[in-house]
Amino acid sequence: MKKHLRLLAAQLFAATLVLTALPGPAHAATPADDARLAAEWQAAWDTHRFHENTPPAPDSGRSRAQDSISIVIDAPIARVFPAYLDFSNHIGKHSFLKRVVTHRDRFVGAERHIDLTAVEEIPYEGTTVTVDTHAQQRVNYQGHYYETDSWTFPGVVTHQRIVFTRLSGARTEVTEYLTFEADTSMIDFALANGVASHRATQTALKQAIENHDL
Repeated sequence: MKKHLRLLAAQLFAATLVLTALPGPAHAATPADDARLAAEWQAAWDTHRFHENTPPAPDSGRSRAQDSISIVIDAPIARVFPAYLDFSNHIGKHSFLKRVVTHRDRFVGAERHIDLTAVEEIPYEGTTVTVDTHAQQRVNYQGHYYETDSWTFPGVVTHQRIVFTRLSGARTEVTEYLTFEADTSMIDFALANGVASHRATQTALKQAIENHDL
């Protein structure tokens, strides 16, 4: 039982490492695997309706927690915004992210909508736990922000709004508004690890952009 709970915690930890950018080209994978992920994405969308940003009912056994984090990057918004949005730039900076599979990519009015699955591999007790995070991202290029909703087993739902603000001196502030929803017994864990992951990714991207590696 304890080992099962530890494994669940590892999966939940992976679930809190939520998407923070627009995906670029996916890594190589078999068509069958990508088709499986597409089917799982659709099932999660239909069953869990993770795009509906409504608080859980009081008697549902689930809770919601929110936080926001900001960072100032010493680079103009014209460079920061596209660099942040290119998900290929996050590989190697997001601890366990291995690849992303884009299932659908289209414009709805002025917004770009992307249905995708992020594949993470978590080292755990001598083995590797593979965790799939199914998400939809909506990018508003004119307003310099994007929103992401996602679902990950064992039922972690996230909602993000990432806002880019032009500052004086050719600097850019990136503010992430983060909402986590999970079983009440795990919500504190989801919040703490999710926020920590986002902070680490922010710091790594800031360094890469300021060093002109991106």
